[in-house]
Amino acid sequence: MNYIERIRESGLVGCGGAGFPTYVKAGSKVEIVIANGAECEPLLHKDLELMIKEPEAVVSGLLQLQVSTGAKKAIIGVKQKYEEKLSGLKNAVKNTNIEIHWLGDFYPTGDEYVLVYETTGRLIPPQGIPLDVGIVVNNVETLRNAFYASELKPVTHKYISVVGAVKNPSTFFVPVGSSFADAIQLAGGATVPEYAIFVSGIMMGTLTFDTSLPITKTCAGLVVLPVDHRLVKRKVRNEQSMNRIGKSACDQCSYCTEFCPRYLLGYDVQPHKVMRSLGFTATGEAIWNQYAQLCCACGLCTLYACPEDLYPKEACDRAKADLKAKGIKWQGKREVKVHPLGTGRRVPLKKLMSKLGITQYDVPAHFSDKKLSPSSIRLPLSQHIGVPATPIVRIGDRVTLGQKVADVPQDKLGAPIHSSINGIVTKINEEIEIKAS
Repeated sequence: MNYIERIRESGLVGCGGAGFPTYVKAGSKVEIVIANGAECEPLLHKDLELMIKEPEAVVSGLLQLQVSTGAKKAIIGVKQKYEEKLSGLKNAVKNTNIEIHWLGDFYPTGDEYVLVYETTGRLIPPQGIPLDVGIVVNNVETLRNAFYASELKPVTHKYISVVGAVKNPSTFFVPVGSSFADAIQLAGGATVPEYAIFVSGIMMGTLTFDTSLPITKTCAGLVVLPVDHRLVKRKVRNEQSMNRIGKSACDQCSYCTEFCPRYLLGYDVQPHKVMRSLGFTATGEAIWNQYAQLCCACGLCTLYACPEDLYPKEACDRAKADLKAKGIKWQGKREVKVHPLGTGRRVPLKKLMSKLGITQYDVPAHFSDKKLSPSSIRLPLSQHIGVPATPIVRIGDRVTLGQKVADVPQDKLGAPIHSSINGIVTKINEEIEIKAS
């Protein structure tokens, strides 16, 4: 198998976002490849710990991607504040053409649009992707996995940070499919009797109370917070309440827009105008909702900028969904010009954490070599963008670590799934459940 075939066969998908199958990016032809090590979600440190522990694998994966795409330039984007901790990474790039670009400590440095502009000065066109400006971006863990995929090692384990209200905040390397409960126990357990879990981050992640859920290929970490924490209470509020409060309290101050990272890059995102749709008829919604279509859902407007603690991000989410359902496509201006006050309005991560009320949990989550040996795993068949994988095993089959248990047709976008333990298949539905043996 060639490099791209090995990437596909490994089941590798993006580890820092929605799970786009990596073999597609590896087959592109571009000018620049970028390793995204910005990791801007508050409290999460898995990318940092990975770069400290396995810098050579990250660099090797980036060099392989550079060859595969024909890129003339390779960049690693990482925060300047970690420079002293990343001596191994600096040594690994010696005698290569890889440039380390040191980034500021603001949110959201990891957003692709922000990262591409910060590292190259290029602006991705509205509703575009980095490929539109000759660039491919991959998370540093994705590149680490790509290196091992080139050696025919499939994706079976995942780097995650388990942080927040736990006894020993740490970063672990755990089997894909392990439960949240097992991962939290690995971190010493929760320090509060009742808690909620932000999956993959507070700002852009999801909230759950279900500790039986499995860790997937795209999970960046678990942020454990008390159930009575303000962030949890805000997140569980239903959409009707959010809209009712927004309709009555929004005074159109426009702070949500003025702090929007995409707006500051020059994109026509204006959450304060989207908020107007809450008080207008369906005809009015069509006018105001268009200002949400370029929103990246970073959550800064809702969780930081709004002085009334309203929900402009959620209004934008609804607006995008409504427009998509109606088949209305974005037709705004193509010209993008960076806002003159863009750099001055960046939100420092420390200040964001203070506003979120999580400063007490801002502690290192160093890598721990503690092993997780789950009694069973659950492997969702859809851990990636594209069609769900199809099981190729049956209930009762004995499987081994690294064995492919589900696959996707060659002509479909998707990724195979491999067992992360030795065991016996006990259930197959939207997931494959395997009991350790």
